[in-house]
Amino acid sequence: MAELTAVILTFLKAIGKYRWYAIAISWVVALVGWGVVYSLPNDYQASARVYVDTQSVLKPLLAGMTTLPNLDTQVMFMRRTLISRPNVERVMGMVDLDLTNQNAKQKEKKIDELIENIKILGTERDDIYTITYNNPNPKLGKEVVRSLLTIFVEGSFGGKKQDAEKAVQFIDEQIKSYEEKLSAAENALKDFKIKNMGLLPRGGNDYSSSVVAATDQLSQARLEMNEAEQARNAIVRQIGGGGTPGKPAMMANPELDERIAAVNKNLDALHMQYTEAHPDIISAKRLLSQLQAQKREEARTRVPSSDPGASYSPMLQTLKISLSEAEAHVASLRARVAEYQSRVARMQSQSTAAPEVEAQLSQLNRDYTVNKENYQKLVERRESAKLSGDLSSATDMLTFRVIDPPTVPSKPVGPNRARLFSVVFVMALGAGLGVALLMSQFRPTFLSQAALRDVTGVPILGSISMNWTPAQKARQKKRLYGLAAAVFGLFGAYGTVMAAILIRPLV
Repeated sequence: MAELTAVILTFLKAIGKYRWYAIAISWVVALVGWGVVYSLPNDYQASARVYVDTQSVLKPLLAGMTTLPNLDTQVMFMRRTLISRPNVERVMGMVDLDLTNQNAKQKEKKIDELIENIKILGTERDDIYTITYNNPNPKLGKEVVRSLLTIFVEGSFGGKKQDAEKAVQFIDEQIKSYEEKLSAAENALKDFKIKNMGLLPRGGNDYSSSVVAATDQLSQARLEMNEAEQARNAIVRQIGGGGTPGKPAMMANPELDERIAAVNKNLDALHMQYTEAHPDIISAKRLLSQLQAQKREEARTRVPSSDPGASYSPMLQTLKISLSEAEAHVASLRARVAEYQSRVARMQSQSTAAPEVEAQLSQLNRDYTVNKENYQKLVERRESAKLSGDLSSATDMLTFRVIDPPTVPSKPVGPNRARLFSVVFVMALGAGLGVALLMSQFRPTFLSQAALRDVTGVPILGSISMNWTPAQKARQKKRLYGLAAAVFGLFGAYGTVMAAILIRPLV
Protein backbone atom coordinates (compact mmCIF):
# COMPACT_ATOMS: atom_id res chain seq x y z
CA MET A 1 0.00 0.00 0.00
CA ALA A 2 2.89 2.34 0.80
CA GLU A 3 4.47 1.68 -2.57
CA LEU A 4 1.18 2.46 -4.35
CA THR A 5 0.86 5.68 -2.42
CA ALA A 6 4.42 6.60 -3.32
CA VAL A 7 3.76 5.96 -7.01
CA ILE A 8 0.62 8.08 -6.95
CA LEU A 9 2.45 10.93 -5.23
CA THR A 10 5.21 10.68 -7.80
CA PHE A 11 2.73 11.01 -10.63
CA LEU A 12 1.03 13.93 -8.96
CA LYS A 13 4.34 15.70 -8.49
CA ALA A 14 5.21 15.04 -12.15
CA ILE A 15 1.87 16.45 -13.28
CA GLY A 16 2.31 19.41 -10.92
CA LYS A 17 5.58 20.27 -12.61
CA TYR A 18 3.69 20.82 -15.91
CA ARG A 19 0.49 22.15 -14.33
CA TRP A 20 0.33 25.20 -16.53
CA TYR A 21 0.37 23.06 -19.64
CA ALA A 22 -2.47 20.96 -18.14
CA ILE A 23 -4.54 24.08 -17.41
CA ALA A 24 -3.95 25.51 -20.87
CA ILE A 25 -4.86 22.25 -22.64
CA SER A 26 -8.00 21.87 -20.50
CA TRP A 27 -9.15 25.39 -21.33
CA VAL A 28 -8.51 24.95 -25.04
CA VAL A 29 -10.30 21.59 -25.22
CA ALA A 30 -13.23 22.86 -23.13
CA LEU A 31 -13.73 26.03 -25.17
CA VAL A 32 -13.42 24.27 -28.52
CA GLY A 33 -15.68 21.42 -27.43
CA TRP A 34 -18.33 23.74 -26.00
CA GLY A 35 -18.25 25.78 -29.17
CA VAL A 36 -18.79 22.67 -31.28
CA VAL A 37 -21.66 21.50 -29.06
CA TYR A 38 -23.26 24.92 -29.16
CA SER A 39 -23.06 25.01 -32.95
CA LEU A 40 -24.81 21.67 -33.36
CA PRO A 41 -28.19 22.13 -35.11
CA ASN A 42 -31.39 21.43 -33.23
CA ASP A 43 -33.02 18.07 -33.92
CA TYR A 44 -36.83 18.10 -34.20
CA GLN A 45 -38.85 14.89 -34.05
CA ALA A 46 -42.00 14.67 -36.15
CA SER A 47 -44.40 11.88 -35.20
CA ALA A 48 -47.83 10.46 -35.93
CA ARG A 49 -49.87 7.71 -34.27
CA VAL A 50 -52.35 5.50 -36.10
CA TYR A 51 -54.69 2.75 -34.90
CA VAL A 52 -55.31 -0.19 -37.25
CA ASP A 53 -58.70 -1.84 -36.67
CA THR A 54 -58.58 -5.41 -38.03
CA GLN A 55 -61.92 -6.48 -36.51
CA SER A 56 -64.72 -6.36 -39.08
CA VAL A 57 -68.35 -7.48 -39.02
CA LEU A 58 -67.83 -8.99 -42.50
CA LYS A 59 -65.54 -11.73 -41.16
CA PRO A 60 -68.22 -13.89 -39.46
CA LEU A 61 -70.73 -13.17 -42.21
CA LEU A 62 -68.47 -14.35 -45.05
CA ALA A 63 -66.76 -17.21 -43.22
CA GLY A 64 -66.86 -20.32 -45.38
CA MET A 65 -67.79 -18.44 -48.56
CA THR A 66 -64.31 -17.20 -49.40
CA THR A 67 -60.74 -17.06 -48.16
CA LEU A 68 -60.63 -14.13 -45.78
CA PRO A 69 -57.38 -12.14 -45.85
CA ASN A 70 -55.14 -12.33 -42.79
CA LEU A 71 -55.26 -8.67 -41.89
CA ASP A 72 -52.91 -8.95 -38.91
CA THR A 73 -50.20 -10.49 -41.05
CA GLN A 74 -50.84 -7.93 -43.76
CA VAL A 75 -50.40 -4.99 -41.38
CA MET A 76 -47.32 -6.55 -39.77
CA PHE A 77 -45.73 -7.01 -43.19
CA MET A 78 -46.40 -3.39 -44.12
CA ARG A 79 -44.90 -2.22 -40.85
CA ARG A 80 -41.70 -4.20 -41.39
CA THR A 81 -41.32 -3.20 -45.04
CA LEU A 82 -42.36 0.44 -44.72
CA ILE A 83 -38.75 1.62 -44.34
CA SER A 84 -37.56 -0.15 -47.46
CA ARG A 85 -35.49 1.49 -50.15
CA PRO A 86 -38.34 1.72 -52.74
CA ASN A 87 -40.66 3.30 -50.17
CA VAL A 88 -37.98 5.75 -49.04
CA GLU A 89 -37.33 6.75 -52.64
CA ARG A 90 -41.06 7.32 -53.04
CA VAL A 91 -41.08 9.51 -49.91
CA MET A 92 -38.22 11.57 -51.34
CA GLY A 93 -40.28 12.18 -54.44
CA MET A 94 -43.35 13.15 -52.41
CA VAL A 95 -41.45 15.75 -50.33
CA ASP A 96 -39.26 16.96 -53.26
CA LEU A 97 -36.01 15.83 -51.68
CA ASP A 98 -34.93 14.28 -54.96
CA LEU A 99 -34.82 17.71 -56.63
CA THR A 100 -31.71 18.67 -54.67
CA ASN A 101 -29.74 15.58 -55.65
CA GLN A 102 -26.83 16.46 -57.89
CA ASN A 103 -25.57 12.92 -58.41
CA ALA A 104 -26.28 9.32 -57.46
CA LYS A 105 -23.92 9.44 -54.49
CA GLN A 106 -25.86 12.26 -52.84
CA LYS A 107 -29.10 10.43 -53.48
CA GLU A 108 -27.82 7.27 -51.80
CA LYS A 109 -26.57 9.31 -48.86
CA LYS A 110 -29.97 10.92 -48.33
CA ILE A 111 -31.71 7.55 -48.59
CA ASP A 112 -29.41 6.13 -45.93
CA GLU A 113 -30.04 9.12 -43.68
CA LEU A 114 -33.80 8.73 -44.03
CA ILE A 115 -33.67 5.00 -43.28
CA GLU A 116 -31.54 5.67 -40.20
CA ASN A 117 -33.77 8.43 -38.79
CA ILE A 118 -37.20 6.90 -39.49
CA LYS A 119 -38.59 4.70 -36.71
CA ILE A 120 -41.75 2.56 -36.59
CA LEU A 121 -42.84 1.83 -33.02
CA GLY A 122 -45.76 -0.25 -31.75
CA THR A 123 -46.92 -3.83 -31.27
CA GLU A 124 -49.35 -6.08 -33.11
CA ARG A 125 -51.16 -6.74 -29.84
CA ASP A 126 -52.31 -3.14 -29.38
CA ASP A 127 -52.63 -2.33 -33.11
CA ILE A 128 -51.31 1.20 -32.39
CA TYR A 129 -48.28 2.27 -34.41
CA THR A 130 -46.13 5.39 -34.08
CA ILE A 131 -44.11 6.77 -37.00
CA THR A 132 -41.27 9.14 -36.05
CA TYR A 133 -38.63 11.02 -38.05
CA ASN A 134 -35.84 13.29 -36.76
CA ASN A 135 -34.62 16.24 -38.82
CA PRO A 136 -33.30 19.75 -38.14
CA ASN A 137 -36.04 21.11 -40.40
CA PRO A 138 -39.37 20.62 -38.57
CA LYS A 139 -41.48 21.28 -41.66
CA LEU A 140 -39.58 18.69 -43.68
CA GLY A 141 -39.89 16.16 -40.86
CA LYS A 142 -43.64 16.66 -40.74
CA GLU A 143 -43.98 16.15 -44.50
CA VAL A 144 -41.90 12.97 -44.36
CA VAL A 145 -44.09 11.52 -41.60
CA ARG A 146 -47.25 12.43 -43.53
CA SER A 147 -45.88 10.72 -46.65
CA LEU A 148 -44.96 7.58 -44.69
CA LEU A 149 -48.45 7.46 -43.20
CA THR A 150 -49.97 7.68 -46.68
CA ILE A 151 -47.77 4.87 -48.00
CA PHE A 152 -48.61 2.74 -44.96
CA VAL A 153 -52.36 3.06 -45.56
CA GLU A 154 -52.23 2.64 -49.34
CA GLY A 155 -49.86 -0.33 -49.18
CA SER A 156 -52.12 -2.21 -46.77
CA PHE A 157 -55.04 -1.93 -49.22
CA GLY A 158 -53.35 -2.34 -52.57
CA GLY A 159 -51.08 -5.33 -52.01
CA LYS A 160 -53.74 -7.96 -51.45
CA LYS A 161 -55.90 -6.59 -54.26
CA GLN A 162 -53.05 -7.11 -56.73
CA ASP A 163 -52.40 -10.60 -55.36
CA ALA A 164 -56.08 -11.50 -55.80
CA GLU A 165 -56.09 -10.22 -59.39
CA LYS A 166 -53.03 -12.33 -60.21
CA ALA A 167 -54.68 -15.36 -58.60
CA VAL A 168 -57.85 -14.85 -60.67
CA GLN A 169 -55.78 -14.51 -63.85
CA PHE A 170 -53.91 -17.72 -63.09
CA ILE A 171 -57.14 -19.60 -62.33
CA ASP A 172 -58.70 -18.35 -65.60
CA GLU A 173 -55.77 -19.81 -67.52
CA GLN A 174 -56.16 -23.14 -65.73
CA ILE A 175 -59.93 -23.15 -66.42
CA LYS A 176 -59.30 -22.71 -70.15
CA SER A 177 -56.83 -25.59 -70.06
CA TYR A 178 -59.29 -27.85 -68.26
CA GLU A 179 -62.08 -26.85 -70.65
CA GLU A 180 -59.98 -28.22 -73.50
CA LYS A 181 -59.17 -31.39 -71.53
CA LEU A 182 -62.85 -31.85 -70.60
CA SER A 183 -63.97 -31.42 -74.22
CA ALA A 184 -61.38 -33.94 -75.43
CA ALA A 185 -62.44 -36.43 -72.73
CA GLU A 186 -66.11 -36.05 -73.67
CA ASN A 187 -65.38 -36.65 -77.37
CA ALA A 188 -63.22 -39.69 -76.61
CA LEU A 189 -65.93 -41.16 -74.36
CA LYS A 190 -68.61 -40.55 -76.99
CA ASP A 191 -66.58 -42.19 -79.79
CA PHE A 192 -65.76 -45.16 -77.59
CA LYS A 193 -69.42 -45.75 -76.68
CA ILE A 194 -70.47 -45.56 -80.33
CA LYS A 195 -67.73 -48.02 -81.35
CA ASN A 196 -68.41 -50.56 -78.59
CA MET A 197 -72.13 -50.09 -78.02
CA GLY A 198 -72.92 -53.83 -77.91
CA LEU A 199 -70.23 -54.58 -75.31
CA LEU A 200 -70.95 -51.77 -72.89
CA PRO A 201 -72.44 -52.65 -69.49
CA ARG A 202 -76.09 -51.80 -68.99
CA GLY A 203 -78.01 -50.80 -65.92
CA GLY A 204 -74.86 -50.42 -63.88
CA ASN A 205 -73.90 -54.09 -64.29
CA ASP A 206 -70.69 -55.43 -65.81
CA TYR A 207 -70.53 -57.85 -68.73
CA SER A 208 -70.30 -61.01 -66.62
CA SER A 209 -73.44 -59.99 -64.75
CA SER A 210 -75.20 -59.52 -68.11
CA VAL A 211 -74.11 -63.02 -69.21
CA VAL A 212 -75.42 -64.54 -65.98
CA ALA A 213 -78.71 -62.63 -66.36
CA ALA A 214 -79.11 -63.84 -69.98
CA THR A 215 -78.38 -67.43 -68.91
CA ASP A 216 -80.99 -67.17 -66.15
CA GLN A 217 -83.53 -65.91 -68.70
CA LEU A 218 -82.70 -68.86 -70.98
CA SER A 219 -83.19 -71.34 -68.13
CA GLN A 220 -86.48 -69.71 -67.18
CA ALA A 221 -87.70 -69.86 -70.81
CA ARG A 222 -86.78 -73.56 -71.07
CA LEU A 223 -88.61 -74.28 -67.84
CA GLU A 224 -91.69 -72.52 -69.12
CA MET A 225 -91.40 -74.45 -72.41
CA ASN A 226 -91.21 -77.76 -70.53
CA GLU A 227 -94.24 -76.79 -68.47
CA ALA A 228 -96.14 -75.88 -71.65
CA GLU A 229 -95.19 -79.20 -73.27
CA GLN A 230 -96.33 -81.08 -70.17
CA ALA A 231 -99.68 -79.25 -70.29
CA ARG A 232 -100.01 -80.02 -73.98
CA ASN A 233 -99.19 -83.70 -73.43
CA ALA A 234 -101.81 -83.88 -70.70
CA ILE A 235 -104.41 -82.66 -73.20
CA VAL A 236 -103.20 -85.26 -75.69
CA ARG A 237 -103.62 -87.97 -73.10
CA GLN A 238 -107.17 -86.79 -72.40
CA ILE A 239 -108.00 -86.98 -76.06
CA GLY A 240 -106.92 -90.60 -75.90
CA GLY A 241 -104.13 -90.67 -78.40
CA GLY A 242 -105.77 -88.46 -81.01
CA GLY A 243 -103.69 -85.76 -82.68
CA THR A 244 -104.29 -82.37 -84.00
CA PRO A 245 -105.69 -82.00 -87.49
CA GLY A 246 -102.99 -82.67 -90.02
CA LYS A 247 -100.49 -83.70 -87.34
CA PRO A 248 -100.15 -87.03 -85.55
CA ALA A 249 -100.55 -87.12 -81.80
CA MET A 250 -97.29 -86.57 -79.93
CA MET A 251 -97.13 -87.92 -76.38
CA ALA A 252 -98.35 -91.51 -76.87
CA ASN A 253 -95.61 -92.94 -74.55
CA PRO A 254 -95.33 -91.34 -71.04
CA GLU A 255 -92.02 -93.09 -70.36
CA LEU A 256 -90.53 -91.56 -73.48
CA ASP A 257 -91.79 -88.11 -72.47
CA GLU A 258 -90.17 -88.43 -69.06
CA ARG A 259 -86.83 -89.28 -70.68
CA ILE A 260 -87.15 -86.26 -73.01
CA ALA A 261 -87.87 -83.99 -69.99
CA ALA A 262 -84.85 -85.41 -68.09
CA VAL A 263 -82.56 -84.80 -71.06
CA ASN A 264 -83.82 -81.18 -71.39
CA LYS A 265 -83.22 -80.58 -67.69
CA ASN A 266 -79.70 -81.99 -67.97
CA LEU A 267 -79.06 -79.84 -71.03
CA ASP A 268 -80.09 -76.71 -69.10
CA ALA A 269 -77.65 -77.57 -66.33
CA LEU A 270 -74.83 -78.07 -68.84
CA HIS A 271 -75.54 -74.70 -70.45
CA MET A 272 -74.93 -73.05 -67.12
CA GLN A 273 -71.34 -74.39 -67.11
CA TYR A 274 -70.19 -74.92 -70.70
CA THR A 275 -70.55 -73.47 -74.19
CA GLU A 276 -72.38 -75.00 -77.16
CA ALA A 277 -69.16 -76.62 -78.41
CA HIS A 278 -68.69 -78.74 -75.26
CA PRO A 279 -68.87 -82.55 -75.91
CA ASP A 280 -71.43 -83.15 -73.14
CA ILE A 281 -73.81 -80.55 -74.61
CA ILE A 282 -73.37 -82.01 -78.13
CA SER A 283 -74.11 -85.58 -76.92
CA ALA A 284 -77.13 -84.36 -74.90
CA LYS A 285 -78.55 -82.62 -77.96
CA ARG A 286 -77.97 -85.76 -80.06
CA LEU A 287 -79.84 -87.90 -77.49
CA LEU A 288 -82.70 -85.38 -77.36
CA SER A 289 -83.02 -85.46 -81.15
CA GLN A 290 -83.14 -89.26 -81.12
CA LEU A 291 -85.85 -89.35 -78.44
CA GLN A 292 -87.95 -86.77 -80.24
CA ALA A 293 -87.58 -88.72 -83.54
CA GLN A 294 -88.67 -91.92 -81.74
CA LYS A 295 -91.68 -90.07 -80.35
CA ARG A 296 -92.69 -88.85 -83.78
CA GLU A 297 -92.29 -92.37 -85.21
CA GLU A 298 -94.55 -93.84 -82.55
CA ALA A 299 -97.13 -91.15 -83.20
CA ARG A 300 -97.02 -91.86 -86.93
CA THR A 301 -97.49 -95.61 -86.55
CA ARG A 302 -100.18 -95.32 -83.86
CA VAL A 303 -103.52 -96.89 -84.83
CA PRO A 304 -106.33 -94.39 -84.54
CA SER A 305 -109.44 -95.14 -82.51
CA SER A 306 -112.05 -97.39 -84.12
CA ASP A 307 -114.95 -95.50 -82.69
CA PRO A 308 -116.42 -93.44 -85.55
CA GLY A 309 -118.43 -91.18 -83.22
CA ALA A 310 -115.52 -90.16 -81.06
CA SER A 311 -114.57 -87.35 -83.38
CA TYR A 312 -117.94 -85.76 -82.91
CA SER A 313 -117.87 -85.55 -79.07
CA PRO A 314 -118.25 -81.95 -77.76
CA MET A 315 -115.62 -82.65 -75.10
CA LEU A 316 -113.25 -83.89 -77.76
CA GLN A 317 -113.79 -80.74 -79.76
CA THR A 318 -113.04 -78.61 -76.70
CA LEU A 319 -109.89 -80.62 -75.98
CA LYS A 320 -108.73 -80.21 -79.55
CA ILE A 321 -109.18 -76.44 -79.31
CA SER A 322 -107.17 -76.44 -76.06
CA LEU A 323 -104.56 -78.60 -77.74
CA SER A 324 -104.22 -76.10 -80.58
CA GLU A 325 -103.73 -73.27 -78.08
CA ALA A 326 -101.18 -75.33 -76.16
CA GLU A 327 -99.26 -76.09 -79.37
CA ALA A 328 -99.17 -72.37 -80.23
CA HIS A 329 -97.91 -71.54 -76.75
CA VAL A 330 -95.23 -74.21 -77.01
CA ALA A 331 -94.15 -72.82 -80.38
CA SER A 332 -93.81 -69.30 -78.99
CA LEU A 333 -91.78 -70.58 -76.06
CA ARG A 334 -89.50 -72.50 -78.43
CA ALA A 335 -88.89 -69.27 -80.37
CA ARG A 336 -88.05 -67.51 -77.09
CA VAL A 337 -85.69 -70.28 -76.08
CA ALA A 338 -83.97 -70.11 -79.48
CA GLU A 339 -83.55 -66.34 -79.17
CA TYR A 340 -82.10 -66.63 -75.65
CA GLN A 341 -79.77 -69.40 -76.83
CA SER A 342 -78.42 -67.24 -79.65
CA ARG A 343 -78.06 -64.28 -77.30
CA VAL A 344 -76.16 -66.34 -74.71
CA ALA A 345 -73.96 -67.82 -77.42
CA ARG A 346 -73.17 -64.37 -78.81
CA MET A 347 -72.36 -62.99 -75.35
CA GLN A 348 -70.14 -65.98 -74.56
CA SER A 349 -68.25 -65.51 -77.82
CA GLN A 350 -67.67 -61.83 -76.88
CA SER A 351 -66.72 -62.60 -73.29
CA THR A 352 -62.98 -62.25 -74.03
CA ALA A 353 -63.30 -58.73 -75.48
CA ALA A 354 -65.84 -57.41 -72.97
CA PRO A 355 -63.46 -57.03 -69.95
CA GLU A 356 -61.02 -55.00 -72.05
CA VAL A 357 -63.86 -52.74 -73.20
CA GLU A 358 -65.04 -52.30 -69.62
CA ALA A 359 -61.52 -51.45 -68.45
CA GLN A 360 -61.11 -48.85 -71.20
CA LEU A 361 -64.54 -47.42 -70.41
CA SER A 362 -63.64 -47.17 -66.71
CA GLN A 363 -60.40 -45.36 -67.57
CA LEU A 364 -62.22 -42.91 -69.86
CA ASN A 365 -64.90 -42.28 -67.24
CA ARG A 366 -62.21 -41.78 -64.59
CA ASP A 367 -60.34 -39.23 -66.73
CA TYR A 368 -63.57 -37.45 -67.54
CA THR A 369 -64.64 -37.37 -63.88
CA VAL A 370 -61.27 -36.05 -62.69
CA ASN A 371 -61.21 -33.29 -65.30
CA LYS A 372 -64.80 -32.36 -64.53
CA GLU A 373 -64.19 -32.19 -60.77
CA ASN A 374 -61.06 -30.08 -61.24
CA TYR A 375 -62.91 -27.78 -63.62
CA GLN A 376 -65.77 -27.25 -61.16
CA LYS A 377 -63.33 -26.65 -58.28
CA LEU A 378 -61.41 -24.08 -60.32
CA VAL A 379 -64.63 -22.24 -61.18
CA GLU A 380 -65.54 -22.13 -57.48
CA ARG A 381 -62.04 -20.99 -56.51
CA ARG A 382 -62.15 -18.23 -59.12
CA GLU A 383 -65.31 -16.78 -57.63
CA SER A 384 -63.82 -17.12 -54.16
CA ALA A 385 -60.64 -15.31 -55.29
CA LYS A 386 -62.69 -12.49 -56.83
CA LEU A 387 -64.64 -12.07 -53.60
CA SER A 388 -61.43 -12.21 -51.58
CA GLY A 389 -59.91 -9.45 -53.73
CA ASP A 390 -62.99 -7.29 -53.25
CA LEU A 391 -62.80 -7.86 -49.50
CA SER A 392 -59.10 -6.95 -49.43
CA SER A 393 -59.83 -3.57 -50.99
CA ALA A 394 -62.90 -2.89 -48.88
CA THR A 395 -62.38 -0.20 -46.26
CA ASP A 396 -64.69 -2.05 -43.86
CA MET A 397 -62.25 -4.94 -43.58
CA LEU A 398 -59.30 -2.77 -42.50
CA THR A 399 -59.86 0.61 -40.85
CA PHE A 400 -57.10 3.14 -40.15
CA ARG A 401 -57.78 5.73 -37.49
CA VAL A 402 -55.22 8.49 -37.08
CA ILE A 403 -54.96 9.11 -33.35
CA ASP A 404 -52.31 11.83 -33.60
CA PRO A 405 -51.79 13.51 -36.98
CA PRO A 406 -48.25 14.35 -38.07
CA THR A 407 -47.00 17.03 -35.66
CA VAL A 408 -43.67 18.59 -34.65
CA PRO A 409 -43.19 19.98 -31.10
CA SER A 410 -41.78 23.45 -30.73
CA LYS A 411 -39.05 22.15 -28.45
CA PRO A 412 -36.35 20.10 -30.21
CA VAL A 413 -35.51 16.65 -28.91
CA GLY A 414 -31.79 17.00 -29.46
CA PRO A 415 -28.96 17.34 -29.16
CA ASN A 416 -28.74 16.97 -25.37
CA ARG A 417 -26.35 19.87 -24.86
CA ALA A 418 -26.23 19.58 -21.05
CA ARG A 419 -24.90 16.06 -21.33
CA LEU A 420 -22.54 16.98 -24.17
CA PHE A 421 -21.16 19.99 -22.20
CA SER A 422 -20.46 17.71 -19.24
CA VAL A 423 -18.74 15.18 -21.49
CA VAL A 424 -16.60 17.93 -23.03
CA PHE A 425 -15.67 19.22 -19.55
CA VAL A 426 -14.59 15.76 -18.37
CA MET A 427 -12.65 15.25 -21.60
CA ALA A 428 -10.92 18.65 -21.13
CA LEU A 429 -9.79 17.75 -17.61
CA GLY A 430 -8.61 14.37 -18.79
CA ALA A 431 -6.77 15.88 -21.73
CA GLY A 432 -4.95 18.42 -19.50
CA LEU A 433 -3.86 15.81 -16.95
CA GLY A 434 -2.90 13.40 -19.69
CA VAL A 435 -0.73 15.94 -21.52
CA ALA A 436 1.04 16.91 -18.27
CA LEU A 437 1.72 13.28 -17.42
CA LEU A 438 2.93 12.58 -20.94
CA MET A 439 5.32 15.55 -20.82
CA SER A 440 6.71 14.37 -17.49
CA GLN A 441 7.54 11.06 -19.11
CA PHE A 442 9.31 12.67 -22.06
CA ARG A 443 11.25 15.09 -19.80
CA PRO A 444 11.79 13.08 -16.61
CA THR A 445 13.31 14.60 -13.43
CA PHE A 446 14.11 13.15 -10.03
CA LEU A 447 11.57 14.45 -7.56
CA SER A 448 12.91 12.58 -4.49
CA GLN A 449 16.09 11.05 -3.04
CA ALA A 450 14.56 7.57 -3.24
CA ALA A 451 13.90 7.93 -6.99
CA LEU A 452 17.49 9.03 -7.59
CA ARG A 453 18.88 6.19 -5.47
CA ASP A 454 16.68 3.59 -7.23
CA VAL A 455 17.74 4.73 -10.69
CA THR A 456 21.49 5.24 -10.11
CA GLY A 457 22.07 2.60 -7.45
CA VAL A 458 24.49 4.97 -5.72
CA PRO A 459 24.01 5.80 -2.05
CA ILE A 460 22.98 9.39 -1.35
CA LEU A 461 24.98 11.05 1.36
CA GLY A 462 22.81 14.15 1.71
CA SER A 463 20.65 16.80 0.04
CA ILE A 464 20.65 20.61 -0.15
CA SER A 465 17.36 22.45 0.26
CA MET A 466 16.38 25.56 -1.72
CA ASN A 467 16.40 28.80 0.17
CA TRP A 468 13.86 31.09 -1.51
CA THR A 469 14.18 34.84 -1.32
CA PRO A 470 11.16 36.97 -0.36
CA ALA A 471 10.76 38.11 -3.98
CA GLN A 472 10.76 34.53 -5.18
CA LYS A 473 8.25 33.52 -2.53
CA ALA A 474 5.96 36.37 -3.58
CA ARG A 475 6.26 35.35 -7.21
CA GLN A 476 5.44 31.72 -6.31
CA LYS A 477 2.45 32.86 -4.33
CA LYS A 478 1.17 34.85 -7.32
CA ARG A 479 1.65 31.84 -9.55
CA LEU A 480 -0.29 29.70 -7.10
CA TYR A 481 -3.10 32.23 -7.05
CA GLY A 482 -3.08 32.33 -10.84
CA LEU A 483 -3.26 28.52 -11.03
CA ALA A 484 -6.15 28.45 -8.57
CA ALA A 485 -7.89 31.19 -10.53
CA ALA A 486 -7.45 29.28 -13.78
CA VAL A 487 -8.80 26.06 -12.25
CA PHE A 488 -11.71 27.75 -10.54
CA GLY A 489 -12.37 29.75 -13.69
CA LEU A 490 -12.65 26.53 -15.70
CA PHE A 491 -15.09 25.08 -13.19
CA GLY A 492 -16.92 28.35 -13.07
CA ALA A 493 -17.26 28.45 -16.85
CA TYR A 494 -18.72 24.93 -16.76
CA GLY A 495 -21.16 25.94 -14.01
CA THR A 496 -22.17 29.05 -15.94
CA VAL A 497 -22.86 27.05 -19.10
CA MET A 498 -24.92 24.47 -17.21
CA ALA A 499 -26.87 27.17 -15.39
CA ALA A 500 -27.62 28.91 -18.68
CA ILE A 501 -28.92 25.66 -20.11
CA LEU A 502 -31.10 25.02 -17.07
CA ILE A 503 -32.52 28.56 -17.10
CA ARG A 504 -32.96 28.76 -20.89
CA PRO A 505 -32.53 25.35 -22.49
CA LEU A 506 -30.89 25.25 -25.85
CA VAL A 507 -32.43 21.84 -26.51
